[in-house]
Amino acid sequence: MNNKKPILKVRDLIVDFPIFGGILQKQIDSVHAVKKVSFDLNKGETLGIVGESGSGKSTLGNAIINVLRLTAPDVTISGDISLLLDDKEVEISRLTRTLSKPYRKHIQMIFQDPYSSLNPRMLVKDIIKEPLDINTNLTNVEKNEKVDWLLNKVGLSSEQSTRYPHEFSGGQRQRIGIARSLATEPEIIIADEPVSALDVSIQAQIINLMMDLQEEFNLSIIFIAHDLSVVKHISDRIGVMYNGELVEINNTDDIFDDPRDDYTKELLRAIPQPDPSGREERKRERLGIE
Repeated sequence: MNNKKPILKVRDLIVDFPIFGGILQKQIDSVHAVKKVSFDLNKGETLGIVGESGSGKSTLGNAIINVLRLTAPDVTISGDISLLLDDKEVEISRLTRTLSKPYRKHIQMIFQDPYSSLNPRMLVKDIIKEPLDINTNLTNVEKNEKVDWLLNKVGLSSEQSTRYPHEFSGGQRQRIGIARSLATEPEIIIADEPVSALDVSIQAQIINLMMDLQEEFNLSIIFIAHDLSVVKHISDRIGVMYNGELVEINNTDDIFDDPRDDYTKELLRAIPQPDPSGREERKRERLGIE
């Protein structure tokens, strides 16, 4: 890609989860989920983060957007996370919750499970409007207009805004999640395995939608997944995580054509390869035909 201007810098990020044990439940050890990870995210690019389950890739995304402390208050996070806006660099990882609020709207998240990430008791319009209530001073009429506009952008209609999440399919719910993530006009989207819970036939639709929205709004995306073939389709660069470490990061073509790390090579070998030439032979074997 032509634009190499960073919008996010991550330096020496470490995330440790304490392990408690004994009668007094004292800390006896730690799980080192992310180990000194550093990278830049460029303006308008998609950086794919891949790795097997437990590699630390989702923890990395959650640490950047600062939701880990809500679910694991004892977690230890160190390192620097800087947001670059209008040629100004702000270390958001060092700000208090109050001081970081003006910057947090620039980083939004699309969650893995479209079933549990939407409040089942809220109408779709209220789900999408909630970030607007928190981060903007728009009037109610302006918020409703923006909700309708966002629904249209993700391929849904304004008439669907008065329905509940359970009335939608998995793919439609993920579209609602995408609309919600766009409400505050963010610079960065962190997509945590956004298609892994969807049917294969729907996955391509959601990925193509994200690519279209990225081009229209010049979004920078961190796309977290375990499937290299999915990441290849959407990413400009790919980072490979193993055991909490970023073992390799490079342009997508270079990762596939000339992988450097042994773990990356193993991931590539694990991708299923279609073999149309052997289809007839396999059919004959199933039927017992010599």
